[in-house]
Amino acid sequence: MGIRNTLLAVALALTPISAHADDTLQADTDIVFEAVAEAVTDAKLAKVIEIDHARLAAGEGVEMPPSRVLLFSDPGVNAAVLSENIRAGLDLPFRVLSYGDEAKPTLSYTSSSFIAKRHGLEGSAALADFDERLQAVLRAVDGADPSPIPTDAVERDFGIIEIASGYDVAETVARLEKAVTAQTDTIWFGEIDFKKEAAAFDVALTAAKLLLFGGPAPGGVAMADYPAIGLDAFCQKLLVYESTDGNAVVLFNDIAAFAQLYYGSSIEPHAMLNKRLSATFSTAVQ
Repeated sequence: MGIRNTLLAVALALTPISAHADDTLQADTDIVFEAVAEAVTDAKLAKVIEIDHARLAAGEGVEMPPSRVLLFSDPGVNAAVLSENIRAGLDLPFRVLSYGDEAKPTLSYTSSSFIAKRHGLEGSAALADFDERLQAVLRAVDGADPSPIPTDAVERDFGIIEIASGYDVAETVARLEKAVTAQTDTIWFGEIDFKKEAAAFDVALTAAKLLLFGGPAPGGVAMADYPAIGLDAFCQKLLVYESTDGNAVVLFNDIAAFAQLYYGSSIEPHAMLNKRLSATFSTAVQ
């Protein structure tokens, strides 16, 4: 899979939930999540990482609704999509979120439609394959009504923060990892080497890596009233790819933009996290 520290968050997620949490809602959310994980295994897709936002946050003394995200992958599908637009790597691989919303478990996912709009891939045959593989998993999950994230407000490059690096991909990745792991409230989950994955399918890509990390305490605060954004944040994703000048471009999600997309509003912690991430990454690579 090309990812290091795979499933690190599974062990960390054993932290007990706060006694104030809704135990029934947590249990129902866990059941839905485990059904997705089982469907992924049955579909012979590769689990990349699973993160239990609520339990990780509870370990840092932050209470939030139940929320668990699973990233899973078909490297061949990834390669085909990325050959059409390398920037689509910010929304790969597949991801599904089980979370508590209004006293019931809710299942959401990143759809091919969202990726098509965000990255200009309407009519993509590769995304049709992406959708077929994803829907096969979702159809196998009983007791849940999966909902794609909203796309009405999504246009090209929606919610993407971009930084031009002064270094090549390898050096940029090393600098970003150092910057992230220096944060005392942040966990480094690993990386996916998209170019290496694609080579196994005889698909030539420019150098591109997806870096995965999260901050349980700041993430829990940001998600307390906005749990759906756990699909796109905390696991925070950094896409680093080679530009035409040989240096790297760094992309990551605008947390406030996704809060607006899901809920029609955002709060100060979202803006503060955007500023913190932008400052940290810019200092590391410029």
